[in-house]
Amino acid sequence: MNVTPDNKILVQGISEEQGSIYAARMKSYGTNIVAGTSAGHGGQLLHGIPVFDLVEQAIVEVGAIDTSIIFVPAYQVLDAALEAIASGIRQIILITGGIPPLDMVKVLRKAEATKTLVLGSSSSGIIVPGKILLGTHESKFYTPGNIGIIGRTGTLTYEVAWELTQATLGQSVAVSIGSDPIVGSSVVEWLQILAADKNTKAIVLVNHIGVPCEETAAKYIVEELDKPVVAYLAGRKSQKKLIGHANAISLRHREMMFASQRDGLASELTPEERQIAAFKQAKIPIADSPSQIPDLVKKALKK
Repeated sequence: MNVTPDNKILVQGISEEQGSIYAARMKSYGTNIVAGTSAGHGGQLLHGIPVFDLVEQAIVEVGAIDTSIIFVPAYQVLDAALEAIASGIRQIILITGGIPPLDMVKVLRKAEATKTLVLGSSSSGIIVPGKILLGTHESKFYTPGNIGIIGRTGTLTYEVAWELTQATLGQSVAVSIGSDPIVGSSVVEWLQILAADKNTKAIVLVNHIGVPCEETAAKYIVEELDKPVVAYLAGRKSQKKLIGHANAISLRHREMMFASQRDGLASELTPEERQIAAFKQAKIPIADSPSQIPDLVKKALKK
């Protein structure tokens, strides 16, 4: 992922309520938003940003674009994403949630064929504190530093960032990979990105209990990553009650359906138990609450 203050950013769906609000916030933060698109609104200026009907029209005027942030309604995301990819944009952030699963599959197939990185859907985007905001992160919770955060949802990521900020542990980058059942780039991909980031000294993983990915992530951390990692799994103390994000609940049920088909000990464990077991086996500290994360990070950095 190429994220620098010099990146040229496009907002697709800039005339949508969310698109307009967050385009203004991103621009105010210093993000280099060079254009927006919204069918039927071409030729207008919104927050000083030129608006075009089509992505290709924007590129003719402003040149190559690094990243598109998509705010269009769910049923329009497929067309918007394919339009961006066809125009040579290789980094796409899907803020919109609830995208039809088949549409997401089509987007991701095209992205794979063109080596396009997709973040989301239902993502809060990326923030490099003090430098660039790409999405809907609440910037007031963040401060520049060297702790990377990878989260499934935005609100939990904000809370963790605020706990770190209060403990004078600034953040190098925070990324929300999205909370929908089908998302683009994975936790492991972002672990790889942060592993190569010289500004990141430690990483915090933030997830809901019952959402799959930890087993693969833990394996990568043990075998490949030389930076300390701390995890927080929301709902860990719920005593197996179904709480939290609706998509986390959906994913948990799906995992339980297939659990009986797995071989070995894993088939006898619930999704929650597999998540926790994977981290413990990898000797990754697991915080009981967001407030515990700063102390665990400080201990991990000392090691």
